[in-house]
Amino acid sequence: MKLGMTLPVTEPEWSRNILIEWVKRIEAGPFSSLALGERICFPNPELMTTLGACAVLTERVQLVTTVLILPMHDPVLTAKQLATVDVLSEGRLTVGVGTGGRDEDYRATGVDLSQKRIAVLESHVEKMRRVWRGEIIVPNTLRPVEPFPLQEGGPCILSGAMGPKATANAAKWADGISGMTMSASPREVSASFDLARQAWKEAGREEPPELNTALWFAIGDQADEQVSTHLTRYFNWIDPAAREGMIAHAGFRGSAEAFRDLVSSIADTGANELLLIPTSIDPNEVDRVADALGNLP
Repeated sequence: MKLGMTLPVTEPEWSRNILIEWVKRIEAGPFSSLALGERICFPNPELMTTLGACAVLTERVQLVTTVLILPMHDPVLTAKQLATVDVLSEGRLTVGVGTGGRDEDYRATGVDLSQKRIAVLESHVEKMRRVWRGEIIVPNTLRPVEPFPLQEGGPCILSGAMGPKATANAAKWADGISGMTMSASPREVSASFDLARQAWKEAGREEPPELNTALWFAIGDQADEQVSTHLTRYFNWIDPAAREGMIAHAGFRGSAEAFRDLVSSIADTGANELLLIPTSIDPNEVDRVADALGNLP
């Protein structure tokens, strides 16, 4: 199983220097990828701009979106932006996409909430792939939309699907799933992977799905407080009472030994990659993970 690290860009204290330090440590560490997600009404940096910066600051790690809220964006422009990142990174881009959970982000970008649908997501993915194949999809244009991605056919596209209906739909167009275990539970991960495998089989897909998952984490004596503080801020759109109950059971919070055991158990589910989501802006979080895992295969 590969292990990736998410940038802590939803922490309010991020800056240029903090971003560069995190990128440098992830690139140097035992990590396969560097991931980041998208929010609009929040202190995080804009996704595409940050991806471009990460592309030129790294040479080795895969760049992963977890996830790009695709229905909020024009698919042709988005295809051009992602192809540019693929070129700048020399083919190191994986694109996780989803419909998102925050209506305010749609309203802020002037996109009608009627677009927040799986059908729109699927249509946008199809159009992006047509752009990447070099098709003339805009009438009366002299050239196709370029640059073309370095990866033939475009980057791998993963669905942030959760639940049977979304997963069954993803089997029609995605290369796999960009999952999430809210409770940091191997059993929860295994169930979502079984759902994806079955959906791919029923859709007649010959290639098995890429099976990725993610979880929030904190290691050490202050782990519980750290996770709770982070998630209280992050889930600011959820009713406070519901949020408090959810946060009490979300993410990993514990010792280095327990963290190592969790990662090993998730590897046993058949995961292709586990993406870790830090709950602190401190770059030493990268080293804590590396120290905790040691020589874990």
